[in-house]
Amino acid sequence: MSTATISTFEKSIQKTNLWLEELAQELGTDPQQACQGLRGALHALRDRLTVEEACDLGSQLPLLVRGLYYENWNPAHNPTAERDLRSFLHRVEGELNNATPFAPEEAARAVFRLLSRHCSEGQIHHVRSNLPREIASLWNA
Repeated sequence: MSTATISTFEKSIQKTNLWLEELAQELGTDPQQACQGLRGALHALRDRLTVEEACDLGSQLPLLVRGLYYENWNPAHNPTAERDLRSFLHRVEGELNNATPFAPEEAARAVFRLLSRHCSEGQIHHVRSNLPREIASLWNA
């Protein structure tokens, strides 16, 4: 494996750790539980976007987070028919460990804030405009 490839992985590990630490601090938990919240919110979000929009967002994620984002994805099912907030939060909750100290809505809001800080403003605008209004409203707080 080339040094450039190893460097790419090392940078992605560092960036992913920074994202998880930032999210953990915001959620008042540890990075492992923050990772569960990140996975749940990203999967719920991804599944409600068109395939093109989901891929556009994925391209702005750190390499390791991108792998988490695409985990078990079936693009043929996007966007899901479930478009309401309750179903969205249920999807997030399905990926949380019962011991997490935060609620699905709290995880989604924190992940959306994280994405807003680290992805381009234009990309976030596109993602929000492709979501049902009540799910997009989670970005407001």
